[in-house]
Amino acid sequence: MIIFPAIDLKDGKCVRLRRGIAEDVKVYADDPAEMARRFVDEGATWLHVVDLDGAFQGAPVHTSAVRNIVNAVDIPVQVGGGLRDASHIECLLDLGVRRAIVGTRALTNPDTVAEWFKRFGDAVVVGIDARDGLVQVKGWVETTDTRAVDLAKKLETMGVSTIIYTDTSRDGMLSGASIESTSELCEAVSCNIVASGGVSAIADIDQLAALGHSNLEGAIVGKALYENHVTLPELMRAAGVAAAL
Repeated sequence: MIIFPAIDLKDGKCVRLRRGIAEDVKVYADDPAEMARRFVDEGATWLHVVDLDGAFQGAPVHTSAVRNIVNAVDIPVQVGGGLRDASHIECLLDLGVRRAIVGTRALTNPDTVAEWFKRFGDAVVVGIDARDGLVQVKGWVETTDTRAVDLAKKLETMGVSTIIYTDTSRDGMLSGASIESTSELCEAVSCNIVASGGVSAIADIDQLAALGHSNLEGAIVGKALYENHVTLPELMRAAGVAAAL
């Protein structure tokens, strides 16, 4: 499994939210690019970046910060937050971003997203954010009546290669990964799944790995790293990935 260190951008800084609530924010670094370099030094093989302001506003905000991150590291970077138009995706890919993560549009305008899959291939992945199994959109401020599993199945028929699944009730809470719902999603589809939300210890990675799903690509980790609950090399070893000491 891949361990994806998370860099969340708000007001130009590296932050973490609790349960996606914009007002419940903690700043961890003033220079996101420097944080990216730190993760690479610790052995990261991918980075997960979210433009939080973009997610709330419905259009990318932190293009310059993303450019700085991509230029600062030599590993692939995936970026999400506010991507509502093909031009937003093109902009990120032109910056050197490996994968662009779309969310809200996958639910509100699936035909458009299907066209993006055809146009950009596996450079476009979908983030499914859910609370109690129901999809949330617009930066997690709206909860729909669509089940995450049902959306995942639909996306697979449309050609999605990778889904990033976030349990928003656990995100930033250090409460443990959502093992059961992640497993349910992996069983429902054959495309790759990346788990996100609540990973706080080696045990979480052990439990995810023990599920034995070949399509579980990895897990995203944020607050646990920033608050030194666990180190990136420790998580990568648990995931079976060689890491820097």
